[in-house]
Amino acid sequence: MNQRADDRPSFEEVYMNFAQLISGRSTCSRLQVGTVITTTDYRKVLAVGYNGNASGLPDACDRDEPGNCGCLHSEENAAINCDAPRHTEKYVYVTHLPCTACAKRLINLGNVLEVVYKDGYRSEASVELLRSVGIKVRQFAPRT
Repeated sequence: MNQRADDRPSFEEVYMNFAQLISGRSTCSRLQVGTVITTTDYRKVLAVGYNGNASGLPDACDRDEPGNCGCLHSEENAAINCDAPRHTEKYVYVTHLPCTACAKRLINLGNVLEVVYKDGYRSEASVELLRSVGIKVRQFAPRT
């Protein structure tokens, strides 16, 4: 039986669910975060990332200090993994609002048009930073 078009998940829901799923790979003991970078036509996933220690290092935080555990952030890993040219327009789906350092990394990635996040972060300073360079930022609102 064919599924009705309005019953299918939107691409936004698919990629936010993917970000949530990939966050399960995180080795951070405090917070598991996932990021998915896609093309604006939703046809390609350009990169994924999750937070954790650098490759080859122990799969654990370096320290127990909240906010300074030593893990690479998911957006940082996704930016590292993204080999799409700067001129390629991109959407970013992330389970949590990026910190200001990761917002700057996404800015430098080039042609990020929008950042969609599911959960907030302790600071919202990145919202204004991203918007100041023309990147749309909004909280994910699933269909009901």
